[in-house]
Amino acid sequence: MAHDEGRQTGLPWWLYALDKTNAIVTTLTGCFVLYTGSAGAAYFATGAVLCSVTVKILKRFVRQPRPVIVNGRRKKTYGMPSTHSAVITYFATYISLACLYLPMHPSLPASRVLPVFLALPLATTIAVSRIWLGHHTWPQVGAGCVYGLLFAPLWFKLWTGGLNEYGPVVEDMVRSYVSFYT
Repeated sequence: MAHDEGRQTGLPWWLYALDKTNAIVTTLTGCFVLYTGSAGAAYFATGAVLCSVTVKILKRFVRQPRPVIVNGRRKKTYGMPSTHSAVITYFATYISLACLYLPMHPSLPASRVLPVFLALPLATTIAVSRIWLGHHTWPQVGAGCVYGLLFAPLWFKLWTGGLNEYGPVVEDMVRSYVSFYT
């Protein structure tokens, strides 16, 4: 039942999937943006990318090594703070804020509770998996989670503080562009 690569690394399938969360979450986010056609969803995804980039920059200043040797070699990137933990915490926090304060987009089912109940335990599992997989220490994951918790409300406030007024204009422009080519 395990994936071939998972067997090669000796990981159970569920831990192998958690090790590949960057590709899984990125793909699902891209599908979400394309499905909704929402400027707000695109803004949310842009925030995730910016959160990731700023954490990677911060890592170069902190310069704390990762905890162990993985697959016979130490990863060359630094570990403090954990990028995965920061970004997935950004996801959970932003989704929670959006469900609390934003109107529902017409392309989405009218549920404000389900996204939060899915995002919070998934984010926690993904963040903790960074320790289970040996990629980070508890302090590195904790720092990443704190970073995501601080970044998401700031990014959300920019949207609700005025950038959201441009959302319908952008959505109309995209729709007219897409309909021009179809």
